[in-house]
Amino acid sequence: MSKIDDETIKKEHQKRQENFEEENVNDVLEDEEEIKSKFESKGKLQRYVDDAQLLFNLLRDYANGNYREVPFNVVAAIGGALLYVLSPIDLIPDFIPIVGYLDDAAVIAFCLNLIEKDLISYQVWKGDRA
Repeated sequence: MSKIDDETIKKEHQKRQENFEEENVNDVLEDEEEIKSKFESKGKLQRYVDDAQLLFNLLRDYANGNYREVPFNVVAAIGGALLYVLSPIDLIPDFIPIVGYLDDAAVIAFCLNLIEKDLISYQVWKGDRA
């Protein structure tokens, strides 16, 4: 089992973010239900269900051209983190009971912390439109 610490999580997220391209946004949105099902049914990820929905909403608004007030590196951070959750190849394999989703939760938490200001701006924009 790989060592899970802040530096390892940061490196794993950066790798996914750097490999994320504009066309991958639609890939994430196509896998939305499968990714969200991991959040809804897996212990440590359940606390991020609302955050995951917010991330998907931002990606959808970005893809539709409705919200472009966010730099692409933020979109890549979101996409990379969400695809990490879906990936069967990660730091701790998901099939390992109890701890299998700890790395997924850590990557999502890292991403949320990294893009916090951009998420707040998006929420304000979204609220103004409602």
